[in-house]
This record gives sequence, structure tokens and C-alpha cells, in this order.
Amino acid sequence: MKIKWNAPVVLTFALLCTGIYIADKFMLGKLMPLFTVYPSVDWTNPFSIISLVSHVAGHASLEHLLGNLTFILLLGPIIEEKYGSSRLFYMILITGLITGLINIFFFNTGLMGASGVVFMMILLVSFTNVNAGEIPVTFILVALLFVGKELLQSVEVNQIAESAHIIGGLCGSFFGFKGRT
Repeated sequence: MKIKWNAPVVLTFALLCTGIYIADKFMLGKLMPLFTVYPSVDWTNPFSIISLVSHVAGHASLEHLLGNLTFILLLGPIIEEKYGSSRLFYMILITGLITGLINIFFFNTGLMGASGVVFMMILLVSFTNVNAGEIPVTFILVALLFVGKELLQSVEVNQIAESAHIIGGLCGSFFGFKGRT
């Protein structure tokens, strides 16, 4: 048997997130600001604009990174096989951009991590074996459970961007419905 690079976008994304996290530790936290979108974007600074998408690769802690990678490595290959590598790549970019933009326009907090991408994948994976014109019961249940939980937790004071989770879930829902037509 030989080892196969079975999900190039998912595996490359996981390695990128891990590499950024490790490099940031060696640089004593100096790298992570490039992978954080801040509430006030400097539209003249290219790094500030890039952070609208690159924030999905930055993680605040090892637990944050491992939690996101667990879901990404579990769900991502299924999605990549169903939709293809290039479509998944664009879905990740679009989800990152939308969560970044919504964060700067509506919230006064920084944002980093792939949680929006994780929630996009959680909702999107429920569409993998569904035909056009059908709404999968698994999608309804997953949406109720995951998005409902995030809505309930959004009233708590914590360091979690529930808004990014919800936006990611909405992106995954959109991609799922759009991908079946």
C-alpha cells in the first residue's frame, strides 16, 4: 500500500494552519496579527486587506487549532470529493471573506480561526447525498443543533465569535443548495 494525498485542498489548508501556528510560536506572537482581522481595516495596507481572508489560517491556541482541524480533516475530504478541489478552495475563500467583512462592519472585535470554515463544512456535508429539489432532514437537524447552539451561546461573554460560526453555516447552506441545482 502507498500513502495518497487524497484531499489536496483540505490537507494543504491543515498544514498551512499548523505551519502558521508553529511559526508564530517561534516568532513569539509576532506573526499572528497578520492572520487576524481587526475591527478597523486599513484599506491602504495590503496586509490588512489580505487579513479579511487570511484570518481563517490563524489560531489563538493549540486547542483552537486542533478543534478546527479535527472537523476540517473529518468533513473536508468528503466535501472535496463531492464538489472538487477548486470549488472547495473557493468556498473556503468566500466564507473567510464574508465572515471577515461582516466582522469588521458589525462587530468591534478581532477575528481569527477556521471556525467559520468548519461550520460551512458541517452544514455543507449534509448535502452530499441529496438530489436537486430535496431538502435533507440531516441538514435541518444539523442546522437546528449547530446554529441553534451558536445563537444561544452568542449572548454569553466569551472569546468565541459565534457570528463567524453562524455566517459559516449560512455559507455552507448556500453552497449546498446552490450546488444541487
